[in-house]
Amino acid sequence: MDRLPGFRDFYPEPLPTPEGWSADLRRHLFTRWRAVAERYGFREYDGPPLEPLELYTAKSGAEIVGQLYNFTDKGGREVALRPEMTPTLARLAAAHERHYKKPLKWFAMPQLFRYERQQKGRLREHFQFNADILGEPDRAADAELIALLIDSLRALGLSAEDFVVRLSSRQAWQDFFARHTTRPDQAYEFYQIVDKLEREPAEVSAPKLEALGLTLEQVRHFIAAGEPTDELRAILANLEARGLGDFVRIDYNVIRGLAYYTGPVYEAFDRKGQFRAIAGGGRYDHLVRLVSGGKVDLPALGFGMGDVVLAELLKARQLVPRWEGRLDAFCLVEDESLRPATLRFIQQLRNAGLTVDYSLTPAKSDRQFKRALELAASHTARLERSTDGELRARLKHLATREERTVSLTDAPAALRQA
Repeated sequence: MDRLPGFRDFYPEPLPTPEGWSADLRRHLFTRWRAVAERYGFREYDGPPLEPLELYTAKSGAEIVGQLYNFTDKGGREVALRPEMTPTLARLAAAHERHYKKPLKWFAMPQLFRYERQQKGRLREHFQFNADILGEPDRAADAELIALLIDSLRALGLSAEDFVVRLSSRQAWQDFFARHTTRPDQAYEFYQIVDKLEREPAEVSAPKLEALGLTLEQVRHFIAAGEPTDELRAILANLEARGLGDFVRIDYNVIRGLAYYTGPVYEAFDRKGQFRAIAGGGRYDHLVRLVSGGKVDLPALGFGMGDVVLAELLKARQLVPRWEGRLDAFCLVEDESLRPATLRFIQQLRNAGLTVDYSLTPAKSDRQFKRALELAASHTARLERSTDGELRARLKHLATREERTVSLTDAPAALRQA
């Protein structure tokens, strides 16, 4: 029985097939994401993978249902697997924001689900690093999040030669649309067209814009001018002061397709243009108010970074570490009468924080030694009795073949030093 289309199995290294997904690489991403977020003072949160369908239709309309895994549960409730994390965050904040001092700096690493056509860099599920700030209207918060995004990618070995954050402004586009059309109620439709300009041919985009009273030439001229607004200048100055200016540039091709964005928006792309966006985000100052039915009003902003495109980029740049699952020691049980004592010794080593394995059942010495080599153990360890009857550990360094005998008490330190 195979897995569902668009979903993944994660295997330990070495992978059974070149197309397999690595559980070790996933853990590597999670470890780096969490470490950088915590350095920035962000706190981790999470929510359920199943949410009320209304949480998504309230902000995106009924048309989003076609993109979701949704159903009626046994209690008659309309529910959906979460396609994104921001609505869940808004729900959490709306319910208990009074319990926390502002601004809230929170991050999560959820698994998300969308029922859509599979394509390169986009599956029907993925893991995502989400980082958000709630309760801070100043543009310093936007710069803080972009800096976090940059440092999260740098922590994985990527540099300014590998990626760039393309910074834009939803407000600038809103002002442009207001100046050139008499149909303000169709602003979201306009944003959707601009969001697809780089992916759709001109003969597709031009008629859509003309239906809104605009020309493709007007839009392209605005993008080419790339004149930063005051809010974007403040963000750029903040990032330049940190020494991160080389990672960011103004690019009005970016507009972000989601309806709830209200201010600065941005996307991170690889410099060679080989992949889809690595990450994207922006300011969404009205979403908490919408989700809470007007009861709570918090300015908010955040970004999401998925694992699918990022993993492909790291592979292309040869930045995926090698994982061999090394052991500190493989304990040999050559005398079955010493198995109980060996089990106590193994537990002692593991309690000391060492990685240790052994043969669960009796096996010949050469077979146990072969297993130690297969598991890339640094040492083998074998209990033996001295002439006075005391149990000691005989340690063998498998790379140098050097052997030494130590007391059971000294064994953990001896293995660490080797």
